[in-house]
Amino acid sequence: MADSSESFHMATSPTRGPRRGDLTSSPGRDLPPFEDESEGLLGDGPLPGEEEEDAEGEELIGDAMERDYRAIPALDQYEAEGLDLDDEDLSEMSPGARARAEEAMSIRDRAHGVTGRLRRGLLYADDEDDGQPSARRRRRAEWAADGGEDGDEEEMIESIENLEDMKGHTVREWVSMAAPRLEIYHRFKNFLRTHVDENGHNVFKEKISDMCKENKESLVVNYEDLAAREHVLAYFLPEAPTEMLKVFDEAAKEVVLAMYPKYDRIAHEIHVRICNLPLVEEIRSLRQLHLNQLIRTSGVVSSCTGVLPQLAMVKYNCNKCNFVLGPFFQSQNQEVKPGSCPECQSLGPFEINMEETVYQNYQRITIQESPGKVAAGRLPRSKDAILLADLVDHCKPGDEIELTGIYHNNYDGSLNMANGFPVFATVILANHITRRDEGVAVAELTDEDVKAIVALSKDERIGERIFASMAPSIYGHEDIKRALALALFGGEPKNPGGKHKVRGDINVLLCGDPGTAKSQFLKYIEKVSTRAVFTTGQGASAVGLTAYVQRHPVTREWTLEAGALVLADRGVCLIDEFDKMNDADRTSIHEAMEQQSISISKAGIVTSLQARCTVIAASNPIGGRYDPSLTFADNVDLTEPIVSRFDVLCVVRDTIDPVQDEMLAHFVVGSHIKHHPSNKEAGVSLEEVVLPNMSDVPLIPQDLLRKYVIYSKERIHPKLNQMDQDKVARIYSELRKESMATGSIPITVRHIESMIRMAEAHAKIHLRDYVVEDDVNMAIRVMLESFIDTQKFSVMRSMRKTFSRYLAFRRDNNELLLFILKQLVAEQVAYQRNRYGAQNDTIEVPEKDLHEKARQINIHNLTAFYDSDIFRSNKFSHDGKKKLILQQF
Repeated sequence: MADSSESFHMATSPTRGPRRGDLTSSPGRDLPPFEDESEGLLGDGPLPGEEEEDAEGEELIGDAMERDYRAIPALDQYEAEGLDLDDEDLSEMSPGARARAEEAMSIRDRAHGVTGRLRRGLLYADDEDDGQPSARRRRRAEWAADGGEDGDEEEMIESIENLEDMKGHTVREWVSMAAPRLEIYHRFKNFLRTHVDENGHNVFKEKISDMCKENKESLVVNYEDLAAREHVLAYFLPEAPTEMLKVFDEAAKEVVLAMYPKYDRIAHEIHVRICNLPLVEEIRSLRQLHLNQLIRTSGVVSSCTGVLPQLAMVKYNCNKCNFVLGPFFQSQNQEVKPGSCPECQSLGPFEINMEETVYQNYQRITIQESPGKVAAGRLPRSKDAILLADLVDHCKPGDEIELTGIYHNNYDGSLNMANGFPVFATVILANHITRRDEGVAVAELTDEDVKAIVALSKDERIGERIFASMAPSIYGHEDIKRALALALFGGEPKNPGGKHKVRGDINVLLCGDPGTAKSQFLKYIEKVSTRAVFTTGQGASAVGLTAYVQRHPVTREWTLEAGALVLADRGVCLIDEFDKMNDADRTSIHEAMEQQSISISKAGIVTSLQARCTVIAASNPIGGRYDPSLTFADNVDLTEPIVSRFDVLCVVRDTIDPVQDEMLAHFVVGSHIKHHPSNKEAGVSLEEVVLPNMSDVPLIPQDLLRKYVIYSKERIHPKLNQMDQDKVARIYSELRKESMATGSIPITVRHIESMIRMAEAHAKIHLRDYVVEDDVNMAIRVMLESFIDTQKFSVMRSMRKTFSRYLAFRRDNNELLLFILKQLVAEQVAYQRNRYGAQNDTIEVPEKDLHEKARQINIHNLTAFYDSDIFRSNKFSHDGKKKLILQQF
């Protein structure tokens, strides 16, 4: 028994090897001599604090080692006490009874939440209450099942059942703690795995599959879906975006690697991108309130740097001992540097270890307020944004984008020098970028808007109503309103095979006398168009219109800044005082007006920017007033190349007509009365003030008209299959012949394209899928009016007679007869002035003269004309007895 107890003591003693200098070891051992006297001094006894027992050493491996394993029959048996050796009363269970018993036990285990083979109550009975596993044990089991390490740190994490109870902490402090962080991690992971759409499809399984097919590393999560499923996470996310997105990225990476285990070889990180954040902030409304929060804003990219490598995780080499220091994780604000080498305590110098340092892509862009959203008299604000990882090169100058990111501050020493006290510069750390291309504008339309638009298009006179609704506060000028309406709707751009691009935008030039509301038309278009940039010729230089290159103040590299034509991409560029521009500046927009691109070759930057915009320009003639006895080229200081790039030329003459002048004066006075600001206070009914109008069609509300233009431009793409090609060819050859004879503006092949574009625009006005004959006739009429208006006065009359069959299209007979009657009145007035030196208050025109002219345009019955409102409103009266037409002045 003594032997066995000795062997048991030997087996259970501490497995420590003999220490050098241990003089209290078992007797009979030969101790090796000391090699050092200083060690011998320590070997006189146990060290202070050491117990004698610890100092003793047992030799476990020796010559008699096998004695410990010898057989001892008296001890090698179980004690009889406590064992029930009477097995006779136990009966064998049948297989069926065993199966039923096991099923009952499994039901019991499931009821207690036990998923393992053993009932957890047997293992952790002291930690559990009434058989329920404790929250701590359950959290540890989940963490272990998810592949986490069950270490001491997780031992302290308890379950957070009520995540929204922050116990007095701020959101940022709360989500930084280990327990809430773990709960957020599990909830978001569960959301990614289980979220389904209304059809029952797993949303993120498809998104992750698509992402991995394209070797991307961005997973887009809709904020509205997150808010519907996990409202607590959706509440925390805008308040503490930096911490939350870090947890989201880790959870997303685990979900992706569970589906594709080897994907980390392609993408080391998975970035969760948040889209559709509900609140959109303007750039000028960003304040200290938004600091370190998730925001969503929109604007136009005005400049961007190149893609630069940024240190993400850096390691350093110590030059003295070659020890590798690190890793150091760099923040966006400051550079993290090692203090001293832990190996040799050297303070430097340290070199960056190029092989082990990890870089990430970095790009800085400047986002500027959209031109249409800037209040009058204010400078557009801009904000820098930082794009990292796969967001770089997502947008280029001129793109209108929606940016979701973290509004962040960084310390800028140069600001402090300028302002004299600590000031922080702010940047947006981009999280998600959406380019606002074609689909976004239509997305703003509701179903009710679409129904109203389609119902409006069924009106037979929709074309006349839209023309009349253009700038309703301006009296007359039907030809300008028609041209601007066609320019707003635009034609169809064509680019077969990406080789030969033909523009679809219609360019318009307004030229004429001062005081004829040219600038007012431009201002109206700026308000009604979805994306418009307004500039004046005197205030616009060549680089301001196109693009310019400058050094970035931070990176000192050349960056590209977008000009007005680039910012107006897919919109309208309005240029007032076009004639005041320098010739050098004006030639810079040649390419933009025809090829709709701007080529840059400056400071080593050779590139091309998109400028797909309609150009509407207004200019004054030489000397201030338009001289009808001269051609258009003699009246305007513009070169032929730039004039030929305009599809429609509108010449506005300030002619003296007593009746028209009186009606215009009535209109202007009535307009001022109607829109006076004191009317609202006095309660004057605006319906009482009736403005004289040139047309009798009902006008379309401006808000609906704007939506009509958006819908038509985005949804309607008319085809040319049913177009009458012979008519276009015939009118082109006749125009060429006339232009050669008169020597006015040259007619080129561009004018054929202009007619096609205007026919497509007229089809878009009627929401038609095909260009029909009416559209071609209207395009020819607008083209001819544009061409004839630019002729000398002597040539104009004969040309109107030549092309009268085209010019009469869609004109009311009464309108044509009124035009002829006014010509007869003008001849009579000229005769009276020449004969008598003055004119009478009443002008008499013989009825037979009007009948002869009417027969030439196939109008034989004039009774309806005499009874019409247009006849009476122009102060005409018909005397049937004398067979005279009288006009009172």
